[in-house]
Amino acid sequence: MLLNYQYRADPDTNQKLELNTWLRICQYWYNKQLGDRFDWWENNRNSINYCSIISCPLPQLRDNPDLYYQKKQLPTLKEDLFIVGNSGELLDFTCVPSQTLQDVSKRVDLAFYRFIKGDSNGNRSGKPSLKNAARYRNMRSEGQAIKIERIEKNWLFLSISKLKGWIKVRLHRPLPNGFVLKNALLTKKADGWYITICLEDPNVPAFTPDEVIPTWDNTLGLDAVLHEDDYLATSENTKLPSLKSFRKSEKRRAKVSNRKSAKKKISRSRRKLAKREAALYQRIARARKDHAFKTAHAVVRTNKKVFVHEDLNLKALSKRNKAKLDEDGKYLPNGQSAKSGLNKSWNDAAFGQFFKILEYIAGKAPGVDNSSKTCIHISIARVS
Repeated sequence: MLLNYQYRADPDTNQKLELNTWLRICQYWYNKQLGDRFDWWENNRNSINYCSIISCPLPQLRDNPDLYYQKKQLPTLKEDLFIVGNSGELLDFTCVPSQTLQDVSKRVDLAFYRFIKGDSNGNRSGKPSLKNAARYRNMRSEGQAIKIERIEKNWLFLSISKLKGWIKVRLHRPLPNGFVLKNALLTKKADGWYITICLEDPNVPAFTPDEVIPTWDNTLGLDAVLHEDDYLATSENTKLPSLKSFRKSEKRRAKVSNRKSAKKKISRSRRKLAKREAALYQRIARARKDHAFKTAHAVVRTNKKVFVHEDLNLKALSKRNKAKLDEDGKYLPNGQSAKSGLNKSWNDAAFGQFFKILEYIAGKAPGVDNSSKTCIHISIARVS
């Protein structure tokens, strides 16, 4: 089974500069490929009844820039320093591992494919946008480009291809025995760099939900609750508490945001307040995720095999009310002022994240029946 362990990395100053350079090159390579695809999408298609071919001749057609077409551009880009058109910035594509640049091409292909045809469920995503420095924050390296040099008491030392020196990683949880290193994801967050190691642990069996037969005794029903301090209600008449991390930090966040907006743009004080605001948002997100993990573990410890929850349409629940107009075109009250607080509560609860974490915890770590000391499998079922 594949497991993802995230650790905090502690690169030195030179490694930080090198990683920032990698991130800038990957960001530009992502935007360049995405822009090329949209250019082909706009100039190489036309509706049959749009205009006549004689009066509106088509431009010169070119090949579709698919995944393999864009990957073939990498050897040409590595021949010399690449000059960015608008800024004149020089980018050296040879300093970035080839697997990392190829993974950027896969990300572009997946984003564009979901925009055109949709995902496995047929749901189309929005139009992918160009990434700035704040929105492009992670890079993937394959397992053959990473080597574990040594493991000390609380530290792990990794060597990554084309990165000078060993990168120091804080080992706050031990690695499983007999694992196989698949890949690693380097992420730049508000408080520094983190590395997510993907491992294949042969000791954890692959979970198959078809093996579990739901009965009244081994099934637990879950209901999402947004009432006072309750978060989740179960079919056994128990209620789990909520956290409301965004509500608790709302005033503090608004104070920092108002101070930041009053500062002059591109000023040092504005950048400092922007970092403080990002740290507050990171603290809110971490508290929400920690609460989801603790709640999921509390649910799994009930020693039930099947968990049933409602298939909530969270996007519609947190959507604004439709505007109402009278005969003169004036807006009528639609209850949006009261709905705004409910939308904020749904987003703060993050039930979508909780149900994904519950499915992950249940499938990765089967529960243990304390009475018989035997492992039981757990599956997730949804009802609409």
